[in-house]
Amino acid sequence: MPLTHFDAKGEAHMVDVSDKAVTDRVAVASGHIRMAQETFDIISEGRAKKGDVLGVARLAGIMGAKKTPDLIPLCHPLPVTKVAVELTLDPDLPGVQIAATVKTSGQTGVEMEALTAVSTAALTVYDMAKAVDKSMEISGIRVLLKDGGKSGRYEAS
Repeated sequence: MPLTHFDAKGEAHMVDVSDKAVTDRVAVASGHIRMAQETFDIISEGRAKKGDVLGVARLAGIMGAKKTPDLIPLCHPLPVTKVAVELTLDPDLPGVQIAATVKTSGQTGVEMEALTAVSTAALTVYDMAKAVDKSMEISGIRVLLKDGGKSGRYEAS
């Protein structure tokens, strides 16, 4: 299967979705940020100097989803109808699990918006806690679910 963002000459282009049906679409992405136990404790106890780390990261994730076409050159601007970002403290990492759900009714999917929401939320956690822990690690960012459109449903195994 050829890559859709390249034309016959191998040049990058925006995919033409004008002939695609408008359908309800949803994507869910996840990832996490691992940190030192001390950093986890500071965040979970609400002692971060910059404020509510998880609340700010949630808002950043929502904003990231809405700004995806400004950041990813070949993404279509879409009428995003829902963005939900969940950040869950995970003492086993230690760190924060992040999940984003994005919905639209349109001609192309919202996987990139969900991935951008997770990435932006994770980067915001890093930014808000880097003064105490520069060794935090962001990883595991991936699409868990994509539904709607011609290619149908995808669920990660």
